[in-house]
Amino acid sequence: MSNLISENQKGLVSSLKSCMGIIFLSFQMFVFAQCQNDQQPLVHVESSSPVIDNGILTLKLDLTRGGAISYLSLSGKDRSIVNIYDEGRYIQQSYYAGKSVNRQEEGQSPDWSPWSWNPIQVGDAFRNRAEILDFQKSENEMYVKCIPMQWDMNNHPAEAEMEQWTTLNGNVLKVRNKLSCHRTDTIYGEGVLNDQELPAVYPISALDNLYSYFGDAPFTGAPMANPTVEHLEDGFWGRYDDNKVTENWMAFVDKNKWGMAVYSPSCTNFLAGMAGHPGGESTDSSTSYIAPVTKAILNKNSVYEYEYFIIVGSLSEIRKTIEALHQKNNSQQ
Repeated sequence: MSNLISENQKGLVSSLKSCMGIIFLSFQMFVFAQCQNDQQPLVHVESSSPVIDNGILTLKLDLTRGGAISYLSLSGKDRSIVNIYDEGRYIQQSYYAGKSVNRQEEGQSPDWSPWSWNPIQVGDAFRNRAEILDFQKSENEMYVKCIPMQWDMNNHPAEAEMEQWTTLNGNVLKVRNKLSCHRTDTIYGEGVLNDQELPAVYPISALDNLYSYFGDAPFTGAPMANPTVEHLEDGFWGRYDDNKVTENWMAFVDKNKWGMAVYSPSCTNFLAGMAGHPGGESTDSSTSYIAPVTKAILNKNSVYEYEYFIIVGSLSEIRKTIEALHQKNNSQQ
C-alpha cells in the first residue's frame, strides 16, 4: 500500500508494485475461517461479493479481500468506477504506526523496505489476503470485520482487527471504519506521529478531472478549483495540505463532469493524483487516487475510528449533496 511516513519513500501508491492483473473468485457459497488462536469459527455468507442495489447505485464488497469496497456503479450498469488492479487499490482502510524498519531477513519486500507497521484491509504486497471474522447484511447496510495484512510483509496478519459499516442511501455511501490494535511487537516504537489515509480511494482513471474547493468561504457555493492532475510518475501524488481543502472533499469526474467524490468531514488535507494514463477502467493498471489525510499516533493498543462519504453523480449534484451533509452534521452538534 502507500505510505506517508519517513521521506515519503516510494509514494502513497500500489500502482507501481504489481504488474499482475486482478483475479476474481466468484463462488455461489464461500466459507471463511478465523485463523486466530486455536479456535476457528466459520462465517458463512451467501456470496463472496455481497451486493446492495437501491435502484440508484450498485455496491459490492469483496469478502475474499477483507470486505473492502470493490464495485460501485450506476444501478443497472456493469461499469464499476472503483479500480481493483491489485491488493493496494479498492476503497479500503490503511494505517501507519511507528517508525520504518528493515525486516527483509523476515520476508519483507525489498521494494517496501524499510517500512512502518502498515495494516491494510485487502491484502499484502505478495497478494496474501485478509481474513473475514464476521459479516452481516441488511437491506441497505453491510458490516464486515477482518484481520488485516501487513502490506510490506509476506503473509503476516496484523495484530489488529478492522471493522467497516457501509450504508447506501441514494447516491451516497456512508462508511464508518474502526481499527482495534493489540500489538505485541517491540520494533516499531511508540508515540510516532504518522499521516493516515482516511481512507485510501482509487477511482478509475477514466475519471481524470480533479475538482475541489480551496477558498476561505466554504459551503457558500463559491467557485470550485480545477487543479492540474499530478502524476505519481513525476515524483508523488498532488499534495493539498496546509488545511487547503476547506470543504473537506475532492472529486474525480469525466469530461461530462460526472464521477465520484470523497468527503471526509474531519480532513482539510488531501492527497490526489493519477498513476499511469487517463482512460483506465476497473481492472487496468492506470488509476486515479484520493486520500483525505490527517496525522495520528497509533500505539500498540490504539482504537481508531472515523467516518467518510462517497458521493456519485454530476459535479453540481456532488457539491450540493456534500453541502447538505455538512449542514446536517452541524445541526447535530
